[in-house]
Formats: sequence, structure tokens, C-alpha cells
Amino acid sequence: MNQTKKKRGLMIAESAIMLALGTALSLVTFFHLPAGGSVTPFSMLPVLIIAYRYGMKWGFGVGAIYGLIQMVLGMSALSYATNAVAAICIILFDYVVAFGVLGFGGLFRKLNNQAVGFSLGVIIACVLRFLCHFITGITVWADYAEGVWGVVIYSLTYNGSYMLPELVITTAVGALLMSFLDFKDEKLKPLRKTK
Repeated sequence: MNQTKKKRGLMIAESAIMLALGTALSLVTFFHLPAGGSVTPFSMLPVLIIAYRYGMKWGFGVGAIYGLIQMVLGMSALSYATNAVAAICIILFDYVVAFGVLGFGGLFRKLNNQAVGFSLGVIIACVLRFLCHFITGITVWADYAEGVWGVVIYSLTYNGSYMLPELVITTAVGALLMSFLDFKDEKLKPLRKTK
């Protein structure tokens, strides 16, 4: 078998396993908000690891697929859409783009300290995911707040209440894993400490 096909097969297999793991972790929640959003045991981490291992472009694709899976699991969110534009906004900014940005987990892959590089990528990915949810919060979900500042504060508070804990949990667990295993190595060997 050609090396390129072998590597592509490995990438697809790993991505499928990590999508399944992320989906399973997303079903376990510490708390769940009424209109969507929850704190999970690091359910974004498998997709972020794929982005770190195989690069941002691959990570964006896997993240978008993960977003579609999350959309199917959270289909009830679409019932809040009052028109087609609102439905499209929910599909894009609460799911496809919101999880697609997890591809930024691979942004700092070239840094020598992989725990630091991965953590920086996680922070950027989570901030961008938060901004996606914030956009739908001030547009689609605006009826839940009063006035312009009420909408902004509502969206910041609502989306921050689950994204901040997700960011902290995912960064902590990811940095810990990155301290022990070499995620740049195809075989996930133990990380060699440099003197």
C-alpha cells in the first residue's frame, strides 16, 4: 500500500474514533442549559487533538463534522428559529462554524513545548467558538433579553457560563496529556524530555 494512502487511512480512522469519543463525552454533562450549551468532561478535546496531530485544515473539517453530529443531537434548538435566516444562523454559528473552529487546536503545533502550543490553540479555538455562540445570542436568542445592552449581557453571561468551564477543563486535561505523550509522532510515543 502506498504511504500516502496508508497515512490518509490512519487519519480517517483516528478521526472517526475521536469523533465517536467526543460525541460520547458530550452526552455526559455536569450541567445543561435550557436553550443549549453544557459543561462536559472535555468533549471538545478529541477533535482538538486531531487538529493538533494533523493540522488546522484537517481539524476544521473534523470539527465541522463534529458540529453536524452535535446539531443532530441538539435538533430541538432549531425549534426556536422564527424564520429561515434564524435557522441558518443557528446551524452555522451554533454548530458547523462553532465546532469547525476547533481546527485552531493545531495553530501552534510547531512550538517546541507541545503542552504550551496545544493550550494556546485550545484557548483560541474556545474563544472563537464562544464568539460564534455570542453572535447567535445577540441575534437569534435576542428575545430572551431586554434592550441592546440586555442582549449583549445576556449573550455574554449565558454563553460564558458554559464556555469558560469548558475552556478550563479542556485546557487542563489537554496540557496534562501533552506533557506525557508525543502527539506529533504517528505512534503516540511517550514524550521525550529535553535536557
